[in-house]
Amino acid sequence: MGLFNAHEKKVITELRKKSEAISNDISKEINERFEDLKTDYEENKIVVKEFNEFVGELENKLSAQDLEKLHSFSTRLYKVKRCAKKGVEAMRELARDQKKATNETLREYQEYLHA
Repeated sequence: MGLFNAHEKKVITELRKKSEAISNDISKEINERFEDLKTDYEENKIVVKEFNEFVGELENKLSAQDLEKLHSFSTRLYKVKRCAKKGVEAMRELARDQKKATNETLREYQEYLHA
């Protein structure tokens, strides 16, 4: 004997479909944002190295004060790079967590429908 009558199963099935559609839309959006962020990061992660090489080329041509400013800027630029990398990693984790949550929710709906 089932726990739900035909009407209740229909309501649960419709709710499951809506929930799945919403979760899939959210997952798609997260994955698109993650891919964009990852692509941008990959395209720009070399900038810090290139900047440091440029600073190295200028070391003999600049005053100590200007060189210190460039080194300070280089340090701050590295912090921006590290922040961007953390953002990419956070989006990756968010995408993974969203996928896991969607799968768990769908599994729970199936358990209720087949109980």
